[in-house]
Amino acid sequence: MIIYHGSEKKIEKPVFGFGSSTNDYGQGFYCTEDIELAKEWACKDERGGFVNVYSIDTDALNVLRLDDANVLEWLAILIKHRIVRYSSPVEIRTGDYIIANYSIDISKSDVIIGYRANDSYFSFVRAFLSNSISVEQLSYAMKYGNLGYQVYIKSKKAFDSLKFVECEPVPGNGYFQKRSDRDKEAREQYYKLLEDEVESGTYARDIVKKGNKK
Repeated sequence: MIIYHGSEKKIEKPVFGFGSSTNDYGQGFYCTEDIELAKEWACKDERGGFVNVYSIDTDALNVLRLDDANVLEWLAILIKHRIVRYSSPVEIRTGDYIIANYSIDISKSDVIIGYRANDSYFSFVRAFLSNSISVEQLSYAMKYGNLGYQVYIKSKKAFDSLKFVECEPVPGNGYFQKRSDRDKEAREQYYKLLEDEVESGTYARDIVKKGNKK
C-alpha cells in the first residue's frame, strides 16, 4: 500500500509515541491513500508544505476498517479521543451512552482506515448528539462527504513497517485554496442537512430511550 502524509516538513522516519492523543483515533501517524488530499493537508496557508510518500506492507498487520462499519462505532472512538465541548446535559448523556454501548476494541489494531472528521465535519457529530440530525443523516454525511478516508498508523509494528519513498514540495498557491474550498463545502453541506425535513429516521434520543446497543 502507498500512503501519503501532508506536512510542513519532510518526515523520513515517523516516530512512534509522538503526536496528540486528542486526534480522531488517538496518538499516532495520520496518512491517506489520496495524494491530492495529502497535498491539501500540507498547506495550512499559502506558504505550502510537503507531501511525504511511504509504502507499507499490511499483510502481517492487523488492519481495522471503519469505512464500512456502523457509524456509531466510529463515533464512539471519535468522541472518546477528541475534545468534545458539550453544550448541554443531553449531549453529555448521549456521548457517554454511545461510548458505553458502541465502543469497539482497537487495542490490537496496527492500522485503522476510516472516516476523517476535521472541525467542519465535527459539527455533524455535535448535531447528532444534540438530536438535530438523525443517525442516517450522520452516516450519509460521513460516507459521502468530501473529506476522504484516513489511514491511521497506530502500533510500533506498523511504524516499523513504514518505508519512506520520497518527499515532494507542495505549492501553497492553489492547494491552500483547495483546502479552504473543501472546508467550505463541508460547512454548506452541514447547514443543508440541518434544513432538510426528515420524516423518518433514528435520532440519538431514540437510541438512548430504547436502550439500543451494537
